[in-house]
Amino acid sequence: MRPGESSERALVFAPTGRDASVAASLIREAGFYADACADLEALVREMAAGAGLAIIANEAVKTADLRKLVRWLNEQPSWSDFPIVLLTRQGGGPERNPDAMRLALALGNVTFIERPFHPTTLVSVVGSAIRGRRRQYQSRAILENLTESESLLQTALRAGRLGTLELQLPSLVLHASNTCKLFFGRRPEQEFSYQDLLASVHPDDRIRRQDVFDRAVSSGGDYSIEYRNIWPDGSQHWVEVRARAVLRPDGSVRSMVGVCSDITSRKVAEIERETLLAQLAAERTALAELTSTLEQRVEQRTADLMREVAAREKAQDQLRQAQKMETIGQLTGGVAHDFNNLLMAVMGNLDLLRKRIPDDPRLRRLIDGALQGAERGASLTQRLLAFARQQDLRAEAVDLGTLIRGMSDLLERSLGPRVELRLDVPDRVPPARVDSNQLELAILNLAINARDAMPDGGSIEIRIREDQTSEEARLPPGRYLALSVIDNGEGMSPETLKRAVEPFFSSKPLGKGTGLGLSMVHGLAVQLGGALQLSSKVGIGTTATLILPVATQLPKAEAPMPVHRQGG
Repeated sequence: MRPGESSERALVFAPTGRDASVAASLIREAGFYADACADLEALVREMAAGAGLAIIANEAVKTADLRKLVRWLNEQPSWSDFPIVLLTRQGGGPERNPDAMRLALALGNVTFIERPFHPTTLVSVVGSAIRGRRRQYQSRAILENLTESESLLQTALRAGRLGTLELQLPSLVLHASNTCKLFFGRRPEQEFSYQDLLASVHPDDRIRRQDVFDRAVSSGGDYSIEYRNIWPDGSQHWVEVRARAVLRPDGSVRSMVGVCSDITSRKVAEIERETLLAQLAAERTALAELTSTLEQRVEQRTADLMREVAAREKAQDQLRQAQKMETIGQLTGGVAHDFNNLLMAVMGNLDLLRKRIPDDPRLRRLIDGALQGAERGASLTQRLLAFARQQDLRAEAVDLGTLIRGMSDLLERSLGPRVELRLDVPDRVPPARVDSNQLELAILNLAINARDAMPDGGSIEIRIREDQTSEEARLPPGRYLALSVIDNGEGMSPETLKRAVEPFFSSKPLGKGTGLGLSMVHGLAVQLGGALQLSSKVGIGTTATLILPVATQLPKAEAPMPVHRQGG
């Protein structure tokens, strides 16, 4: 038997003729379950096993002993009203047949169908009966859930030592559980009205309790309060009440329903704890006053020592870096001087040879190639000398704004169409003491480096700002200008950034750079009395800032010499 079949099946009891088989067939064809019963005892047994309704022929029970059937029906729980369909002959309904009326009174929920009947009539009655039986099963489930929930609630209330109360409004009729009465000093059999509750509230808590209650009723919200109450024996206790408003359809409050608990032990413990904490706080205050001066001195001295250690470590790192760069500069400068002298001799002899050889194109190409190689070598030595701060500079007052704006065409051609150039140059900036030609080379070098860091294109900003302190650059106090070249390219890692100004170090692929560009810019800035600052983040970009001293005299009117493109 499939699930649901037993509880919704139709039991057919018609022992004579073909009524049982015909009715069962019609019911099954309509999609319901149906079983035929041979006698009344089998019918009662199958009803007890589970059924949605019983279809009984009137002649089968007319003279039968119905006591077992009636007893089973009377023993049904309150949710059950078992439906019975009586098949009568024409004119056999309760209106004209006293026997039918007797059966209806004995069996309860009875529906009469006169024979002969149309199949749809039987199917309709069966469907209605089964739907009604389903609603009865649903009511049973709801009642069982309510009973279980009530049992669980009572168990939880007992476990949590909670009492329940309900105050009807506006009649102010109070219904309190036995546990709730105990919390107000009453025995379970004693009466406990709302007036008794109000009278038990401690005089100092009455106004506060009433204010909280009135606000909850007026707003239709929750009611939660802790207050003291006086028991009939005169002892003082603490109670906590939590309630919620139950509203009528019109929005007015019908009642306040909630729980209460005795919190006397907790309140006594809290008072004792507060007293102990107050004593402890007083003792700590006295102790703190005695030790505060010593702690402040220790903290101050510790902070001073930490700053001194940090400053010393920073100074040592700076000294080591300066010594390293100084050593590299001395070595580089000496090599560059000697190498430059050799190149000058080579270039001079090649130039003389070029003038004296016959007009042979092949020989001239060879000599021109040698001269170009020597000139590139001389350019490298100049960069090495710039890093070593041994190149000859012609420092003078230069208007950096005019210089940058004059370079814009050259910079745009050098950067190409995929790189946007932006200038952030104030109209009035003090002149800087620089070698304009070398500075142009340095700016062009920084711009080309920025371009190479943006293979997919991007933007470069050249910015000029006045810097009054230059503490970060470790320069003497004075007036300086900060010339920054900012890109949004690939950026450099912290390891690469530390070595960026070392000669012959390059982050570019092999053959794409000499590794002397930033070292030349660094050497130029230091030789001019300034510094080069680099900051970079991978994926965000790089900022190269030249810190240059402000000139004490006004700039000359002549324009700087043309600059030739170089890259590093």
